[in-house]
Amino acid sequence: MDVRLLYIISHFVYRRKVVFHMAKEKLEKTNAIRILEREQIPYQHRSWEKATKEHTGVELAAALGQPPEQVFKTLVTVGKSGEHYVFMLPVAETLHLKKAAVAVGEKAISMIKEKELLPLTGYVHGGCSPIGMKKLFSTVMDESALQFETILCSAGKIGHQLELAPSAIQKLTHCIFADITQ
Repeated sequence: MDVRLLYIISHFVYRRKVVFHMAKEKLEKTNAIRILEREQIPYQHRSWEKATKEHTGVELAAALGQPPEQVFKTLVTVGKSGEHYVFMLPVAETLHLKKAAVAVGEKAISMIKEKELLPLTGYVHGGCSPIGMKKLFSTVMDESALQFETILCSAGKIGHQLELAPSAIQKLTHCIFADITQ
C-alpha cells in the first residue's frame, strides 16, 4: 500500500477518534439540568455510562461509590382521586403505600404503569427526575434525606445522576418530607 494512502487513512481514523471522544465528553442537558442552571442552583453531575434500564438503583449507587441511603429513586403514583403524586426515597428502600397515601391525604395510592410514565412526566423508567417533569406534581421526599448535606437523584436520563442539597429539590418541586418507607 502507498505510504501516502496509509498516512491519509491513519490521519482520518485519528481525527474521527478525537471528534468522537469530544462528542462523548459533552454533557447532554436534560430538562432537570437546564432548570438547575437557569435557577443557578449548584449541583454536580455524576454518570455511569454502562447503566441500563435493567440495573438497580443499588448497583448504580455502588458504581458511583455512594451509599445507597444517599441515592434516591423517583416513583410516580396515582391516588384514588385520580391525582398523581411523586415520591422520592432511597434506592434500597420500598415505598410504604399506606404511609405515602397518608402523606398526600389520599385513602390509597398505587404505582402507575410503566407505559404511562413517559407521556405523563416526560421521563423514562430508570431515568425519572423529580425536577423538570411536564407538570409540577405533589412531591414527597423521604425524611431520611434531611440527614445528608447532598443526595443523588436522577438527572432525567438512565445512568445520569444529580448531586444536590435536599433543600434545592424542595425549592424546585415544593416537596414535603415524610416517613414513606417500609
